[in-house]
Amino acid sequence: MRAEPIVPARTPRRGNSARLERAVLALSGGHGRIVEHRERSWASITFAGTRHTLRIVFDTPDAIEGGEALIAMLPNHEFALPARLVADATVSAVDHVLEPAPQLTVTCELLLLEDG
Repeated sequence: MRAEPIVPARTPRRGNSARLERAVLALSGGHGRIVEHRERSWASITFAGTRHTLRIVFDTPDAIEGGEALIAMLPNHEFALPARLVADATVSAVDHVLEPAPQLTVTCELLLLEDG
């Protein structure tokens, strides 16, 4: 019997980061598990905000279907986040494996601008 890999617990996010995570997972029908969320400051001459990278794992047939829906909807989705505007949302990587068990891993990049 194979031992499952140990995955360190992820610190829960708060505020705008948590709202963003919930909004992205909602596109997948609530399926998926965020295994990584990196956030870094971003600014231009006229705008300030944060760039987010989310890596989400989908590991059941229903979850994989939700992940495929996320891939299709994310680039054109109109997010409703308080005091934030999602200026850019892309799927930057997709990894779909069948063995030893089906799993879909989606990496998303989102740019949130301060609105106001």
